[in-house]
Amino acid sequence: MALSAGARLGAYEIVSALGAGGMGEVYRARDTKLGREVALKILPPTFTNDPERLARFRREAQVLGALNHPHIGAIYGLDDANGQQFLVLELVDGESLDRRIARGPIPVEEALGIARQIADALEAAHDKGIIHRDLKPANIALTRDGDVKVLDFGLAKATEAGGASSVDLANSPTITSPAMMTGVGIILGTAAYMSPEQAKGRTADKRSDVWAFGCVLFEMLSGKRAFEGEDVSDTLANVLKTQPDWNALPATTPPAIRRLLGRSLEKDRKRRLADIADARLEIQEGLTKPAGDARQPVSAAHGTFPWVLATAVLAVAVLVLGFVHFRETPLQPRTIRFQVPLPEKTMGPVFELSPDGRTLAITASEGGRRRLWLRPLDSLNAQALPGTDDASYPFWSPDSAFIGFFAQGKLKKIALAGGPPQTLCEAPNGRGGAWNANGVILFSGLGSGLSRVPAAGGIPAAVTKPANSGAIHRFPEFLPDGSRFLFLINGGNSSGTPQATGIYVGSLDGVTPPTRVLPDQSNAVFAAPDASGTRGYLLFRREGTLMAQPFDSGRIAMSGDMFPLAEQVGNSGNTNHGAFSVSENGVLAYASGDVTIGGLLQGRELVWMERTGKRLGAIGQPGLFFAAALSADEKRISFAIATQGGDGSDEWVYDVTRGVPSRFTFRTGLSADGVWSPDGSRIVFSGGNNSLYQKPANGAGQEELLARAGVNTRSLDWSGDGAFVVYQTQSGGQTGTDLFLLPLGGNRQPVPYLQTPFDEADAQFSPDGRWMAYASNESGQPQVYVQAIPASGAKWQISTAGGDQPRWRRDGKELFYVSADQKLMAVPVKTGVSFETGSPQPLFDIQPVYGPLTGRFAYQPTADGQRFLVTAPVSGGVAPAITVVLNWQAGVRK
Repeated sequence: MALSAGARLGAYEIVSALGAGGMGEVYRARDTKLGREVALKILPPTFTNDPERLARFRREAQVLGALNHPHIGAIYGLDDANGQQFLVLELVDGESLDRRIARGPIPVEEALGIARQIADALEAAHDKGIIHRDLKPANIALTRDGDVKVLDFGLAKATEAGGASSVDLANSPTITSPAMMTGVGIILGTAAYMSPEQAKGRTADKRSDVWAFGCVLFEMLSGKRAFEGEDVSDTLANVLKTQPDWNALPATTPPAIRRLLGRSLEKDRKRRLADIADARLEIQEGLTKPAGDARQPVSAAHGTFPWVLATAVLAVAVLVLGFVHFRETPLQPRTIRFQVPLPEKTMGPVFELSPDGRTLAITASEGGRRRLWLRPLDSLNAQALPGTDDASYPFWSPDSAFIGFFAQGKLKKIALAGGPPQTLCEAPNGRGGAWNANGVILFSGLGSGLSRVPAAGGIPAAVTKPANSGAIHRFPEFLPDGSRFLFLINGGNSSGTPQATGIYVGSLDGVTPPTRVLPDQSNAVFAAPDASGTRGYLLFRREGTLMAQPFDSGRIAMSGDMFPLAEQVGNSGNTNHGAFSVSENGVLAYASGDVTIGGLLQGRELVWMERTGKRLGAIGQPGLFFAAALSADEKRISFAIATQGGDGSDEWVYDVTRGVPSRFTFRTGLSADGVWSPDGSRIVFSGGNNSLYQKPANGAGQEELLARAGVNTRSLDWSGDGAFVVYQTQSGGQTGTDLFLLPLGGNRQPVPYLQTPFDEADAQFSPDGRWMAYASNESGQPQVYVQAIPASGAKWQISTAGGDQPRWRRDGKELFYVSADQKLMAVPVKTGVSFETGSPQPLFDIQPVYGPLTGRFAYQPTADGQRFLVTAPVSGGVAPAITVVLNWQAGVRK
């Protein structure tokens, strides 16, 4: 019974009819629950009224539901409503291949491109033991994006006798044959594309699909069917007895394709091409090799080429050479994986593959110093680049000859051929850059938008400006045209406005509004089959999984289904910056494992240690801990636990006396950096939306918003009188990371403590409240300083060779910090109206979770300074490494 527009089948509203055939009627419909359009195929009553046949079909649909391939139309489910059994299918918006052929033969190169995608789809199905059995142009769709979708996979497998006829008998499921009339066998498929074994009522296998594939390819090239007849009987007779008209193939048909057609349309399936994967190889050869002789006909007897022979010897020689050539067809590149170890003691790496896929640029902290390292993939060693201290977020020039990076609040570049780095411009908050073939560098580092600057250096110009308060633009990546780019908008309005959080495409013209292509909070890269292509894949990170989805960079349009490339892929350098990179020639690199915020590549544990470095014991079980803090009475510990994959964290409180941990925050995203009030009654922490909150330490009350700050806000310390909290944030403008004081009384308006062009971080109140210890990179590397409160300009440098993470002893007689070579240092000090300091002395080695100036501490001393609570790597942890995948797109095609 035909359905009209507006009719309902359960949750589906009919939009229009799409077609009808032996397997039922097909309608365009709207899924009212999910708000998407689908195709509904209503099964015929003769099919659904047979319980055994329907049960078999249900099992088949379950198998087909497991198929996930970009060139196979998806099956969403099997449903029933109003007494109707129907399939819910992917709606493919485009024209069918038979309609395309009706306009005339398809040019050879275009036809072979279509055929290769069909072969990919068949190969994926055959690998799962699924045979199509009814492959024909009417079951192949060409999308508006130029992709191929093979439809009705496996449906014919459930069809038995009694299918319905249609007007075009030669192009419909067969309903008459001697086998059908005698009941000896069952004929499946469509007469014009049916293999000889199917025409005889025998069991079909994957070679039957190869035959149908040959029929489809022949028809695309010639514009006519390989086997035709006035009716079904004539058509089947031609399938069994005659050969296609090989002269109908165009003169430009490559020899490899003629050979492929001959072997695919071999009537004896024992001599037919055995695997569709071999057809894919022949198509690849046909696309890459010249056509040669245009009119070499295919033998009717064997599906090989009968040459015009001058002599018998020449005939033998040519046949032997042809056989050898076929046997020596080169294999497609395989997907190969291997791991690249990082420099020893590396923490928080950010890495980027060169466009030529030969070298990894890595920013890694070793010995407390973060530098830029080069790791050629054909070498066993990584080498540090001199002059790149404090490097972050490297990116390559298109010719792989230079590396851009951020350091000391500036955008720099360095040549691989040698020489010192060159400063290009100011960039105090560098968060990613991109370099196009026209010598333009696009970067995030000035304010909250993206800026451009010539690769030779100069004055930056704004390209993007956030439309919403608090939004930031980061991690640009150029698309192939060099004028448009991918980037992340984060932290702004998420209500669906044009600047909602997500992955966008922008334009260098600074005028074209950005287009949102994905809602994910991740950096994204475009990977095309070749450097000049516009159709490829968008790679991005979703909940710890590296995903890929077909993307047309010319039309700025997603297409097809997304699919996973790697699990448990971590962050690198930033919560929303995934630890992955891809080159232009098919090399993929990613870091996985227990990766937490900032790129920690192994688990941590909370450990008590003496001043001598003696380990006294661990607290609880190992986990993904960071930013631990002691309450004033030292009976409770607050710490953050990162979620697997690093997408977020929660604050926890550990009762030292009872040995019981309890979860303190229950928010989406990041909750960390807990700071205890002096009386231990409250905890201030930083939230994932760059804001500060407070909550009763017993966890019983509601959290209270204290202040909305800038990017990467970290709560650092609470003054002894309870009046102020000090925090660090990237407040924008021409400054780096700044320090602010938040009054907890009155109007609670934050006031700057230190706001300079440099990065000031890790601030701590002295116990008497007169002095502030903090770290700054104003000298070119992080050093620890002490300055009065309020800031007077006069300051004392505490560290002598680099340092950060200062902490006071409770009585104010010592100041501790972490040196550049990762040692916990102790400095005798005297506070009061004046300040005095002695010489630093090393206590023991320590391995911070994060790099310098992050505002997250790896230790805290007890009140007497004799013991330290340390966040330490789990002993025997796995050394961090980067996984490299060669020819990753070959795995996608599989």
